[in-house]
Amino acid sequence: MQSRKRFFLIGLLSLTLVLTGGTWYALQCAIQMKWGPFTGPQHAHAEQKYTCGMHPMIITDEPGTCPICGMDLTPLKTRTAGAAEKPQGERKIKYWVAPMDPTYIRDEPGKSPMGMDLVPVYEDESAGGATISIDPVVQQNMGVRMAPVERRDLHRTVRTVGLVDYAEPQQYSVNAKIDGWIERLYVAQTGQVVRKGDPLLELYSPKLVSAQEEYLLALRNRNQLNDSSFNKIAAGGERLLEASRKRLQYWDISERQIRELERSGTVNKTLTLYAPSDGIVKMKMTYAGGYVNAGQELFQLADISKVWVYADIYAYELPWIKVGQKASVTLPYGDGDGENLEAQITYIYPYVEPKTRTVKARLEFKNPNFELKPDMYVNVYINGQEVQNVLTVPVEAVIHSGEKQTVFVALGDGKFEPRQVITGLQNQKGYIEIKQGLLEGEHIVTSAQFMFDSESTLREAIQKMLAPQKNEPTALEAHDATHAAAAEEENLEDLF
Repeated sequence: MQSRKRFFLIGLLSLTLVLTGGTWYALQCAIQMKWGPFTGPQHAHAEQKYTCGMHPMIITDEPGTCPICGMDLTPLKTRTAGAAEKPQGERKIKYWVAPMDPTYIRDEPGKSPMGMDLVPVYEDESAGGATISIDPVVQQNMGVRMAPVERRDLHRTVRTVGLVDYAEPQQYSVNAKIDGWIERLYVAQTGQVVRKGDPLLELYSPKLVSAQEEYLLALRNRNQLNDSSFNKIAAGGERLLEASRKRLQYWDISERQIRELERSGTVNKTLTLYAPSDGIVKMKMTYAGGYVNAGQELFQLADISKVWVYADIYAYELPWIKVGQKASVTLPYGDGDGENLEAQITYIYPYVEPKTRTVKARLEFKNPNFELKPDMYVNVYINGQEVQNVLTVPVEAVIHSGEKQTVFVALGDGKFEPRQVITGLQNQKGYIEIKQGLLEGEHIVTSAQFMFDSESTLREAIQKMLAPQKNEPTALEAHDATHAAAAEEENLEDLF
């Protein structure tokens, strides 16, 4: 019995020791995970790291040489590159920026478009990201070039392709308004030039013959009833004659033909259709001897003494194009560069062509000698609207990253600041409008800026990674803070 009790006590003691040791180990792991190993005040700061000036992605804990280019590694600055060491004395303001829009900057205080006060940006700060420093020798090796931010007038001549087409208001359709057979065809070929009033064809229709006979009968009846002493009878004969005349007119019998019918008193077997306007035969849909139904289209005529030219305008060129602007067309044939014809834009269509993804601009030309032929391609030059006195930079200075545009501003002493901008129009001489983000007189980088962008992005990421380490409390600081909190809690309990 005694041995059994001794065995039970020994097991209970062993279990207590195991639980106590596990609790102590878990507590030590939690402390290390939260505050790190206790190293004392001498390790309160982050360890020094080293990097390569040409390859900033190389970061080591010890000095040495770069495995890529062999250059000596340099100490990595753990402070924020945009927040340089503050100079002694008064800090100088570079510009003022909107709190919610980094592209809205001004050289004096004021209000942002959202009504908020502008915030000053000092010379030792950056509003667009991590400022980078590059040695002058490295700049020369990289071929860094810079250009000033200047005001200038922007102009663009839009060169595009145009398609000659018929003027829509000068196209005509010739139809038969009565059934019949084509007895004679005066215009027998497509492309034939016709004048207004020229005969096109002769149409035989039994209905037309009957209508002429009825008109002659009504005419004789009217003449007989004119001498009647009864006014109503004479008026009835006049109404019957007028109704017969209207019937002939509705079937395209001209007044001249009606007068000839009255004079001769002889019914014509055929009806002659005449050209309604000057032009050319665009389409011919009938033949001599053929039968036609009422309403059937026989000819399509088009007057090409005036033509339209449709010019294709891409979306980025639309801001330069306005109705009423001057334009010139170069024909694809002729001596030298070809003959230039002057015109102006009369209409810009309010939709995009689904196949070409362009917008049509219409130009109207007088074409007395038929030099411009429908379906002909021509070269079109449009003098775009000039934009005056706008802030501009070279196009190559702007980095387009999809959602934003960035330029690098030279701050002097080898320092460069990334700056978001909003761009506008671009001319063909290589300059682009800056709507927001830059001030006149600043200098921006025009070459090697993609390497600057990579360096700035990398440094900003490193600084964000290292910044929390600098702010983490040491184990000693955490221990003191715990005791201070406990003492404060005891003092609070004493109050009650």
